[in-house]
Amino acid sequence: MDKHYTTLNEFYRKKFGEKVIKISLDAGLTCPNKDGKKGYGGCIFCSDTPFIGDKNDDLLTQVENIKALVASKLKTKFIIYLEAGTNTYASIDRLKTIYEPLLAINGVVGLNIGTRCDCLEDDVIEYLKYLSKKTYLTVELGLQTCHDKTLKLLNRNHTQAEFTSAVKRLKEANIDTVVHIINGLPGETYQMMIETAKYVNSLGVSGIKIHMLYIEKDSKLYDYYQKSPFTILTKKEYISITARQLQELNKSIVIHRIISNPNIKKLYKPEWLVGKFSLLNEIDNYLIDHSIYQGEYYETMNKSNE
Repeated sequence: MDKHYTTLNEFYRKKFGEKVIKISLDAGLTCPNKDGKKGYGGCIFCSDTPFIGDKNDDLLTQVENIKALVASKLKTKFIIYLEAGTNTYASIDRLKTIYEPLLAINGVVGLNIGTRCDCLEDDVIEYLKYLSKKTYLTVELGLQTCHDKTLKLLNRNHTQAEFTSAVKRLKEANIDTVVHIINGLPGETYQMMIETAKYVNSLGVSGIKIHMLYIEKDSKLYDYYQKSPFTILTKKEYISITARQLQELNKSIVIHRIISNPNIKKLYKPEWLVGKFSLLNEIDNYLIDHSIYQGEYYETMNKSNE
């Protein structure tokens, strides 16, 4: 089935000429939103969901264990994704001991670094710029929403202005940036979610991950929901909103993710998130049935401005 949006698989195949698998790792770094520098407890949707591999293993062991799982099935290249924690929140010397041994692993062609917009000091940006000349480097930033009121509710402890500044500095260093957003956040309207997509598009980023808000049983969001229940998007609403957001995104923006992938054992709500591939098919079918394509509104606005 031909996708109506630019997929990550399509992008990787064009860039590397073959299948690329992303390996998610936990480097054991904490977060300024947990250790007290910015706040405590992390974002309210955070939980202790484990990542692929055993975080008790060192990073190289984690990589080799995962490579062994796929090696017998196909020959492929790998991109390392440092997903857990804030992976620029350490000294440059510490970051070097994490990043550089991973890049020396046979078959690794890139590094994705998950971090926060307020953990990109000048020396970190310079080091990342250096790394980007040695490998395919991507920095992933959690935005979740462009609305400061919601950011405060989520205990993000950063503002839209700080996020804009961080993306600008990464762009000046020619570093690809992927932005995470979440649909269905407490108190957010349809229009607010569309505004977040428009904001991300205005940043000129290289990629986006679109998530549906979900509640895990060991998160602060679970406690919040018990005290102050809020409306959770239905599957139909989520698909409709996400489709509309795609129309606002430039076709050059790669859609790295279009649905959440929660730990089913910990999932509390919404139950309809169970069955990732079925949901992906439903999104594809909705786009086809309604003749919706990524970038439609963006291109229309550009033409009208001309």
